[in-house]
Amino acid sequence: MIITIKSGQSFDTNKDLTAQERHILQKLFAWEAMAISLDQFREKKEVALIKGWNNSGPVKASLALKKIIRNMEKKVVARLANGSIYGTNSGNM
Repeated sequence: MIITIKSGQSFDTNKDLTAQERHILQKLFAWEAMAISLDQFREKKEVALIKGWNNSGPVKASLALKKIIRNMEKKVVARLANGSIYGTNSGNM
């Protein structure tokens, strides 16, 4: 999968991330849409990095993963600022 962040930089998850990082990223995609606050998203990120892949232990985030996560954090903030919860507009719930 190719991920392009807001700065225009692209990452190939098969080349730029380890298998463990890809697993964590999958979890974070869900939390990007479901987190009710930036703090919650960051908490879930920390838990995922500590637990690792299949509870295999801590994963040290590469520079690529850190950049992708920062971009995800910006998306969470933008979603919440627009009044959207769980990936939908809260006014339509």
